[in-house]
Amino acid sequence: MNALLERLTERQRRILETVRDFIHERGYPPTVREIGQRVGIASTSHIKYHLDRLEEVGLIQRDPRSSRGIRLTVAGERTVGFGEIVAIPLVGVIQAGQPIPVPASDFSLLGIEETIELTRGILGDTRDLYALRVQGNSMIDALVHDGDIVVMRRVEEVENGEMAAVWLRDREEATLKRVYREGSRVRLQPANPNMAPIYIDDPRQVQIQGKVVMVIRRVG
Repeated sequence: MNALLERLTERQRRILETVRDFIHERGYPPTVREIGQRVGIASTSHIKYHLDRLEEVGLIQRDPRSSRGIRLTVAGERTVGFGEIVAIPLVGVIQAGQPIPVPASDFSLLGIEETIELTRGILGDTRDLYALRVQGNSMIDALVHDGDIVVMRRVEEVENGEMAAVWLRDREEATLKRVYREGSRVRLQPANPNMAPIYIDDPRQVQIQGKVVMVIRRVG
């Protein structure tokens, strides 16, 4: 048995496996209450106690700003059998706010040395993935904060409402927003009630660089 797993109580193992299963099923982490419902513990304080222990041994990380701020560390993923580790290139910064210029419109991977490690089990299909560090808070209601990392899948089209990295050709700028095609124009919608959407009257100026498939929280 995995040495870390041997140090856990039965409840802690069940909670760790619940976090794994929930992320695998839904694509995002559970809340404390949702964990309690799955493992049959009504007291949220008891769940938080066990989460504290799991964090102390390095199996999870938590973002206190978010009710869904629990994620498995690489050690946690290995412990509960999420499988092979995959290195994803961290290719740059994307603005979650007003668009900002970026060095190249194709997020070129040439010379990229920094990567993030995740397990194949949590990612599913690992083709065409890359990662960007988020700058700004325009997507906070979508649980994406300044300093977080978004894992992207390279696609050229997204469904209405999906969160995407968008290259604006005429401005030579990139931004992270939810994309809506509305007749002859495109609306780039922030997830922050204090920020206004960006309207693009010429859809040809909008190039989708990829859609968000996972958010990795910055802790601390």
